[in-house]
Amino acid sequence: MANIIRRGMLVLAAIAAIGLGGCASMRGMGPDKVVYHIDDSTRATAVLRNVGNHLSVDPTAKIVVVSHAQGVDFLMDGAKDKNGNPYNIPVEELSAKGVTFDVCEITLKSRKLNKSQFIPEAKFVPSGVAEIGKLQSREGYVYLKP
Repeated sequence: MANIIRRGMLVLAAIAAIGLGGCASMRGMGPDKVVYHIDDSTRATAVLRNVGNHLSVDPTAKIVVVSHAQGVDFLMDGAKDKNGNPYNIPVEELSAKGVTFDVCEITLKSRKLNKSQFIPEAKFVPSGVAEIGKLQSREGYVYLKP
């Protein structure tokens, strides 16, 4: 009886090892998927730089920048950083490389903002934090908050 149990445990261990190896190899299939979270536009320059650096070493990465609260400001038409540099230029460049820029509609409502106030690259989602949760749990995105 002890031999049967021992053999059964070895078989289960082997199956688990094969299964885990399969999962690890699946992770290597396809591009990395990353969601960058920004809730304060004073960090936008750093986030845009990080996204650009990310793409420079992994041009196939699928990247979504999700903004809410004060983080949506850098995507507004005419927005500039503290040095007077317009944000739309790096956003346009990153968007051309496949980066998506999501704006929280709850933020728009609470701050009484209109979609027309944003640059064309801004895409709108019902909730920024819910979008982050969805991207992580359902679509396998890794979360980064620079």
